[in-house]
Amino acid sequence: MRVAIVGSSGYISKYLIKRFSELGESVSLIKIGRSNDADHFLDLNKSDDFCFSVLNDVDYIIFTAAISGPDQCAKEFDSCWNVNVTGTCFFIREALKRNCKVLFFSSDAVFGNNPKTVFDEFSETKASTPYGKMKKTVEDAFSDNNNFKCIRFSYVVSAKDKFTSYCLSCIKQSKQAEIFHPFYRSSITISDVVSSVFYLLSNWSEYEAPFLNVAGDELISRVRIADELNRIFNGILDYKISIPSEAFFKNRPQITQMRSLYLKKNRILDDISFSQKFFKELENIKL
Repeated sequence: MRVAIVGSSGYISKYLIKRFSELGESVSLIKIGRSNDADHFLDLNKSDDFCFSVLNDVDYIIFTAAISGPDQCAKEFDSCWNVNVTGTCFFIREALKRNCKVLFFSSDAVFGNNPKTVFDEFSETKASTPYGKMKKTVEDAFSDNNNFKCIRFSYVVSAKDKFTSYCLSCIKQSKQAEIFHPFYRSSITISDVVSSVFYLLSNWSEYEAPFLNVAGDELISRVRIADELNRIFNGILDYKISIPSEAFFKNRPQITQMRSLYLKKNRILDDISFSQKFFKELENIKL
């Protein structure tokens, strides 16, 4: 199996690459991106400069590359659109021409701001933020193609995600963490992400839906994550709760609830609690 990862230097990509490396010679992996260790350089601002012949023998493309900061997507809309939509769609279109199967990384942001709704794979997408609209545009462009599937993530928690890293840094420096609340997502772990990706690569034809929502059963706040850290590290995280300004929620909903019709039905993820999953992610962290 030949697999290409677009955006190979990204946070999630590093975990995927580690898993692929454990499979040995059964997988040939191509890293595409802007970093020095990429096998092939790609600037999504200039996708038409890419040598697409390198995809001729590729079976699967995992498309992780994006400008994902919601505030940046709002402030620099045109330049972010050029990367997240124009350049991305050009690359995916060329890959599909070469019969590659494309797994596109999307987000719960495509559903918009409706805190009373729990969104599944077939809920209507009414993206309300610039970042959500960018992801929705790519989804809409290719969702009718059987060689395109879209995996939507809620907030991905790990020992290295942005918020957890901030809290761990505060612990190490004996600083008080400031936690914005209320702010809720159907959070998952990085191990859930990796398992879901490998499930789709192994069951592409059998999984007929164009979308897979990767979301947890529980609605998780940042305060909950901080409390989980205190359970793991014996209460050494000192934090205060702050109410964000309205500007903070302009580009990110206060609450997004997402669920999957397939994660349990197809036994894609372990059926254990968020607390158990989070502990597994942090069990090798030394402070």
